[in-house]
Amino acid sequence: MRIDDYVDVLRRDGEALSRAAERAGPDAAVPTCPGWQVRDLLAHLGGVHRWAAALVTTRRPDPFGAADEKRFFDAPADDALLGWFSDGHRDLVRTLTDADPALHCWTFFAAPSPLAFWARRQAHETAIHRADAEAATASAPDWEPGFAADGIDELLHGFLARRAARITADPAVSLALAADDVDAAWTVQLTPSGLLVDAGAHPPTLTLTGRASDLYRLLWNRSGSERLVVRGDLDALETWRHRVAINWT
Repeated sequence: MRIDDYVDVLRRDGEALSRAAERAGPDAAVPTCPGWQVRDLLAHLGGVHRWAAALVTTRRPDPFGAADEKRFFDAPADDALLGWFSDGHRDLVRTLTDADPALHCWTFFAAPSPLAFWARRQAHETAIHRADAEAATASAPDWEPGFAADGIDELLHGFLARRAARITADPAVSLALAADDVDAAWTVQLTPSGLLVDAGAHPPTLTLTGRASDLYRLLWNRSGSERLVVRGDLDALETWRHRVAINWT
């Protein structure tokens, strides 16, 4: 995907998230993030958007320290929270749209360029949290198949690759995932020595087939297997859920 494609998704999903959050209200529980209410979701993502925009605009070569980072997450009270979130989202979209394609700044996994990294990362960050906001209204989003498949690639080859040796299972299990609306498949193995990812479908413990959007939400632990064709041992999916988590650190 091109940088402007990611920015377009970021724009649309941030606006959709805001609408869902307004429908739900700040007190609504976010079932996909146990313990969170909608206000926590808005405070988190509003801070992430400000943090990412600052890294790009300052061309910072290293991450912010804890004290500097904290200021991005200084969210207001409920009556101003939605506006604060929307302001940060619009500023991030504008920052990425106007950024110099040759800029250099800190990133945390490989990408064709820092701008490509941040456009992609923030598009997927916002997409998954849109799913959280919609879950608070008992609904779920869909994305273009190519974008959803790209999100699976980013999770497996970006986020999880950074700590693959720590994502273990004994005995080993494997999940074969195949999208039926785009040409994409993955086999994910959790072994005693770590996580392994292969392109294509190989003999697995569990096979999951369906739309890329449903697989994307599943791997981010935002949905179950209800919309997928399932063959094999569902305990492998429970192993995934217990072993794989993404946290802000």
